[in-house]
Amino acid sequence: MAALSPEDPCSYSRPDECKVNSLDLNLEVDFDSKKLCGYVDLSVERMKDGVQNLILDTRDIDIQKITDADNCQELKFSLGEKNTNFGSKLEVQLPLSSTKSKVRVHYETSPQSTALQWLRPEQTAGKRHPYLFSQCQAIHARSMVPCQDTPGIKVPYTAKVTAPRDITVLMSAVRSEPEAHPTDSSKLVHQFNQKVPIPTYLIAIVGGDIESRKIGPRSNVWTEKEMVEAAAFEFSETEKMLQTAEALMGPYIWGQYDLLVLPPSFPYGGMENPCLTFVTPTLLAGDKSLADVVAHEISHSWTGNLVTNRNWEHFWLNEGHTMFVERKITKTLHNSEALRQFQAIRGLNELKEEIEVVLKNGPYTRLIPDLKGVDPDDAFSIVPYEKGFTLLFYLETLLGGPEVFEKFLRAYIEKFKQQSIDSDQWKDFLYSYFPDKKDVLDTVEWDKWFFAQGMPPIIPKYDDSLAVPCKQLCQRWSSAGDNELGQFDPNDLTSLTSVQVVEFLALLLEEPQLPVIKVQKMNELYKLNAVKNSEVRLRWLRLCIKAQWKDAIPHVLDFVNEQGRMKFVRPLYRDLYGWEEARPTAIQNFQTHRGEMHNTTATMVAKDLKLT
Repeated sequence: MAALSPEDPCSYSRPDECKVNSLDLNLEVDFDSKKLCGYVDLSVERMKDGVQNLILDTRDIDIQKITDADNCQELKFSLGEKNTNFGSKLEVQLPLSSTKSKVRVHYETSPQSTALQWLRPEQTAGKRHPYLFSQCQAIHARSMVPCQDTPGIKVPYTAKVTAPRDITVLMSAVRSEPEAHPTDSSKLVHQFNQKVPIPTYLIAIVGGDIESRKIGPRSNVWTEKEMVEAAAFEFSETEKMLQTAEALMGPYIWGQYDLLVLPPSFPYGGMENPCLTFVTPTLLAGDKSLADVVAHEISHSWTGNLVTNRNWEHFWLNEGHTMFVERKITKTLHNSEALRQFQAIRGLNELKEEIEVVLKNGPYTRLIPDLKGVDPDDAFSIVPYEKGFTLLFYLETLLGGPEVFEKFLRAYIEKFKQQSIDSDQWKDFLYSYFPDKKDVLDTVEWDKWFFAQGMPPIIPKYDDSLAVPCKQLCQRWSSAGDNELGQFDPNDLTSLTSVQVVEFLALLLEEPQLPVIKVQKMNELYKLNAVKNSEVRLRWLRLCIKAQWKDAIPHVLDFVNEQGRMKFVRPLYRDLYGWEEARPTAIQNFQTHRGEMHNTTATMVAKDLKLT
């Protein structure tokens, strides 16, 4: 295998030797062949004397030719052997003349590009036109554009994208009005400019039959016509969230903050693409109860997009800080510190299941895992989110409370904005910011926090006042005899918020298996099979599988087939696999619907079902 970078175990590129400073795309969207075709101009700079080659990351990209963009002279290049995890190393022999040059790579993506999902019209809500969307995090940008695909460097980018006139194209950048194609009246040319340097995993594109509604002074929500009103209602508090985040962390520098509600196959809850956050339609609960995902993606505008992990081993710097800020926003919007701490309790319970049941206390339960030779998608879990949050909450309690620690957060953003850093730089800054607290910081078991497997070394004591009614109802159901179910009432859940209902069901999942008669009674009283909230549905369906209630299997299959969010699909498939009687049904259903799934989701579920 070709050598990987000493700075980033998931990239071939060597920006320490020759660095890409900007990226200008000129592409056409071809829905028939499921390809992006065109070229990219890379402005490059030699960082060391004697360096002759530019090294780029690619995966399944057809390189047609590479030229000096200034004089059209062809440049020699070689494409290394493909590695399953990291793609192929592209080496370009640079013009000898100067330190800086512009390299033009003419290329086409593959229909199997891991960054791009192409949907047929019948896979969309409107069923009128095809649809394209990208997901480049963690290392999929290299299958959409030859680039230095590491979060360790950041580049501004521009793009001109040609597409059929019926298709609206958006990117993670500020858009200009589309222009007529110079020779083909059936097409438009869409133009974009992202002036703030970003890592390549934040380059994003979408093309589809979509429209927008204004939801704030700097925000629109985009989606298919069938969902646009529901989306505008669900995300109407976006501006309040932005203002709350700015009060915590300083000005929002990206200009526009738009939301795009994607088709259901999108594998994540949200993706913080600058200027255009991608979100899953599973957030459309009808009551704004799941909009905290938007608070999370807004927070990334500072923690992740502005200050970025240097490589994917330090992913907790992005996600731990973002969970921390998201919960600060929620606390402010609801004026409830108890709610922030209740969310922390819920996160800790999910972390415990992930670490002990799914990851079995293995190497990916470290806050800073070793990713040499590892595709970051294989290591993806909630560990960097919730273990990272727990460390930050613990430090907040040690260092003087919320007011003191919020000032540190803002100083951290100011110090490292538009940079990519690692955990040592973060820790050094923490010590330098609190010079009078060195003795306190020295009591933190840093090696255990960063490198020990399993649960965090210290669990903070959280305010559990909002968790108490969830625990009480859970215990009543768990301890009631089969002939004592008359004590329960449809009103049991009416005094609970939707997040408390989620916690009640999650707690029941930790209890011994319920008899089928109990889950049948719960459904009769609480009408849980009819609930729209996807977080409630997940826990309820998992509870039914654990109880081995056969009547629930069609409801489980409906849920995994109607959306592709990995947070929901993977646990349900794992649970079905663990129920021997349901296992063949799960495998058959997956094989039937695999072609409709996003590549990342399908790959991970195949592993969950032991098919690879």
